[in-house]
Amino acid sequence: MKVLVTGGAGFIGANFVHQTLSERPGTQVTVLDKLTYAGNPASLDDVRDQIVFVQGDVADAEVVDPLVADADLVVHFAAESHNDNSLLDPSPFIQTNLVGTFTLLEAVRRHHVRYHHISTDEVYGDLELDDPSRFTPTTPYNPSSPYSSSKAGSDLLVRAWVRSFGVEATISNCSNNYGPYQHVEKFIPRQITNLIDGVHPKLYGAGENVRDWIHVLDHNRAVWAIIDKGRIGETYLIGADGEMNNKHVVEMILELMGYATNDYKHVNDRPGHDMRYAIDSSKLRAETGWAPQFTSFRDGLADTIEWYRNNEAWWRPQKEATETKYSKQGQ
Repeated sequence: MKVLVTGGAGFIGANFVHQTLSERPGTQVTVLDKLTYAGNPASLDDVRDQIVFVQGDVADAEVVDPLVADADLVVHFAAESHNDNSLLDPSPFIQTNLVGTFTLLEAVRRHHVRYHHISTDEVYGDLELDDPSRFTPTTPYNPSSPYSSSKAGSDLLVRAWVRSFGVEATISNCSNNYGPYQHVEKFIPRQITNLIDGVHPKLYGAGENVRDWIHVLDHNRAVWAIIDKGRIGETYLIGADGEMNNKHVVEMILELMGYATNDYKHVNDRPGHDMRYAIDSSKLRAETGWAPQFTSFRDGLADTIEWYRNNEAWWRPQKEATETKYSKQGQ
């Protein structure tokens, strides 16, 4: 099988490339990545001789079309994905997440190529802290940021191209990922790398916001389960029953790294900060048989901490610019 992975130098995409080559021998992988700040070619150093790498923009039809024409499957990870950045400048989110998805959909329609669309649970908005319900594939979309609204729009484009043009596509909406190769601007790696540098972690507001955490390896195995066994036109939610509020995550990181659990600083909450995400992945599990391998968030977090300790050469070049940006924002 020839697989085109967009955003394959990013966090989840790079892990997907590594897993695919390891777990599916014989698969030919082409990576398309624009190499913005979130795409790191070093994430693919170990497999560079096993893949074809193309630096380019998913919104550039001249680049996209021949790559799709030569593929059996497109897995679309490429996205602008940071809420804070979308509040500062929404325009790249519109261009990549909406125009990029449109460009890919038109290419797979022309060439009759199977397509899988990676999305986020943030398209559903948020839940109240005391609400026992979880997001399901039929939960109405209610995005609250330029990032999540652009991802919601991209999901709807996929659904329309399936219905209007018969594109063979599936969608997955996943909860918060953590694990190797995640940019240090993100919540968990930022706290880990701060502590490696002897800097107190920073916590938005009271830290009561709840996220449903899943290890990136479990996410990507679910993606393959959907590609292999999912029904065309369907949406599957990927989650590992990993609900935990941000305060507890920070405290667990501190404990695992040998610090007092209260050794963190509060900073001002960000505008429109969603309170709680929670995934009901029962449809995915029932139809594909998938189940997470990292059933303990603590174990997965310990593995992640160890990875960042052992791979400072990968994340160190990103760190100074990231912290400078946050410092200017008072965070």
